[in-house]
Amino acid sequence: MFGYLGFYSLLCKPKPKSDVMTITALIAQRLGIRETQVEHTIKLLDEGATIPFIARYRKEATGNLDEVVIAAIADENAKLLELQHRKEYVIETIDGQGKLTPELRKRIEDSWDATEVEDIYLPFKPKRRTRAQMAREKGLEPLATILQLTPWKDPELEAEKYLSDQVETVEDALAGARDIIAEQVSEDEKTRNQLRNTFRREAYITSKLVKGKDAEEEAAKFRDYYDWSEPLKRCSSHRLLAMRRGENLGILRVTIAPQDDEQAIERIGRPYIHEGTPAAKYVKEAVADAYKRLLKPSIETEFAAQSKQAADEEAIRVFAANLKQLLLAAPLGQKRIMGIDPGFRTGCKVVCLDAQGALLHNETIYPHEPKREYTRASMTLRHLMEAYRIEAVAIGTGTAGRETDQLVRDLGMPGVEIFLVSEDGASVYSASKLARDEFPDYDVTVRGAVSIGRRLADPLAELVKIDPKSIGVGQYQHDVDQSALKHSLDLTVESCVNSVGVNLNTASQHLLTYVSGLGPALAKNIVDFRTENGPFASRRQLLKVPRLGNKAFEQCAGFLRITDAKNPLDNTAVHPERYALVEQMAKDAGLDVPHLIADADARKRIPLKNYCTAEVGMPTLTDIMAELDKPGRDPRGTAKVFSFNEKIRTIDDLERGMILPGVVTNVTNFGAFVDLGIKIKGLVHVSQIANRRIADPAEVLSIQQHVNVRVLEIDYDRKRISLSMKGVEQE
Repeated sequence: MFGYLGFYSLLCKPKPKSDVMTITALIAQRLGIRETQVEHTIKLLDEGATIPFIARYRKEATGNLDEVVIAAIADENAKLLELQHRKEYVIETIDGQGKLTPELRKRIEDSWDATEVEDIYLPFKPKRRTRAQMAREKGLEPLATILQLTPWKDPELEAEKYLSDQVETVEDALAGARDIIAEQVSEDEKTRNQLRNTFRREAYITSKLVKGKDAEEEAAKFRDYYDWSEPLKRCSSHRLLAMRRGENLGILRVTIAPQDDEQAIERIGRPYIHEGTPAAKYVKEAVADAYKRLLKPSIETEFAAQSKQAADEEAIRVFAANLKQLLLAAPLGQKRIMGIDPGFRTGCKVVCLDAQGALLHNETIYPHEPKREYTRASMTLRHLMEAYRIEAVAIGTGTAGRETDQLVRDLGMPGVEIFLVSEDGASVYSASKLARDEFPDYDVTVRGAVSIGRRLADPLAELVKIDPKSIGVGQYQHDVDQSALKHSLDLTVESCVNSVGVNLNTASQHLLTYVSGLGPALAKNIVDFRTENGPFASRRQLLKVPRLGNKAFEQCAGFLRITDAKNPLDNTAVHPERYALVEQMAKDAGLDVPHLIADADARKRIPLKNYCTAEVGMPTLTDIMAELDKPGRDPRGTAKVFSFNEKIRTIDDLERGMILPGVVTNVTNFGAFVDLGIKIKGLVHVSQIANRRIADPAEVLSIQQHVNVRVLEIDYDRKRISLSMKGVEQE
């Protein structure tokens, strides 16, 4: 969000009102909403409001737009402002050449299609010295004009008139004329659009193995694409990204082109070639050259970029959806937790955490190979569980995870719940500066175990510390546009943090940075103030934090919670700007605020319409009542215990037809990956999710969902497991 505002400020400069209204109208048209909604949203963004704040607390201004639409408005506005900036540059450049006519200016100003603007600009765009330019310098442009406008004249006789020291033969003259015609054809707007339409309808994407690369180990991953071809318009995002990755590694050669070049040349040549005339042969050669040398490579580059962008957007959309589900996974809550980072040779790192996640104790046990101190490890775990009154155990799912899980279960400790927790990204966190700052006196192994334990208590609070790309819920995340990916994932994290709310008195500095209106500096100031002055007693006390002014307070206050606050509204999503309204409701009902919260019947009797004003409408009033119904309640639910099949430890233990419990770890647009408790994840293809047709796996499955699956196929060589949910009873 902060990046968007910086970009917006950079591009936004005073413009004629008609331009602003045009941009507003375009956004409204593209998103299918009213212009007033766009205007109000952009105004709020320009004033420094964040997307979560606008979506939650300015519903009347935006017409109840959600975060997705508000983010889309911000993105569209930024793109159109960038295009406006580009149009101004194009006009200035053409004008500097003395070639800007009123008609040309109007065409550029009226266009809001970036491709169209570039096509208009192309003939005027400064170029390197082309073959056509060199031919013009030799005085051959009139000959090119003769071949096109008076094709009945004898080309060779006409060419003789242009012989000189620089043009020695008739063929040299005609070759130069063809170069000029080829460039003119390639820069013609209608011709380019016609070829684009051909690509749009008929282009195929084709990948071939680069000669000599089949022996490389990395090439085996791309075996499916050694000789692959399909219509570009039908190519799924994951296949396109796979081919492009192979291309980037030098393993595949990928092309996009119509299957019939001759037909494409014939189409674009019709306006230029006068069949039966002496010049037809030469113009036809020029058109073919324009297609092969200039047009086809240019349009292929366009479609390669467009298809890659579309694939990126789809992959990023799926990644963001998965990340949101992971971040909003149900927490266990404030429990005394033992975190275990399992291992064989290096042992299992064990930590004991209090209910607030503070580290109380750590040590290492060696129950597995090669030391096999099973009895000693069991006694140590039992002692620690009793000494620190452990309520739950979180065990990492990596190496030795299943063996350690069995060790803990064999203890049979009453009242202790046992969870296997994904440790994706834990090593990244444990080696980070953030982890070093949190635990300067402990090594990476202890930090990793702490992270695993805290993930169980509150996945959101812990996972925000890790780069989302390291969490393992995306496909091809390193192949997509990294700037666009970061922007989307940052918005997702910000959305999740603010939708759940943050405990002002326990939140880490890093978690606070994602709260609406804060950031690293204010988050640090809040933690420092809390350390010096003790827990916050009220939201209003935030205004005493250095550099946290009224604007920042407006943006952040509603998303921060204070449990056991004197004012119970401080532990809800009711914004302080509406406290007086709630107090008036309570007064009108003959109650104070605490009793209003406790009395559901009294709340039902409140005539909400009586409290509508110019600023407060039914959307806000409805939200307020919903918060009074569940003050302080975490919207994520509570974590549930899950157990894998104890007999399945490796891929060799699997058999076709087995029905096994699993956990969904990743949802893609072609299926879902399921953890069966072994190193290799199985894939439920989209066609195997349900008996009915599923367009998008996310319709049915979500990250960390517990499922039952049937083993369909096992590919031991490629280490792939195919699964099905069809006909398998789900709990």
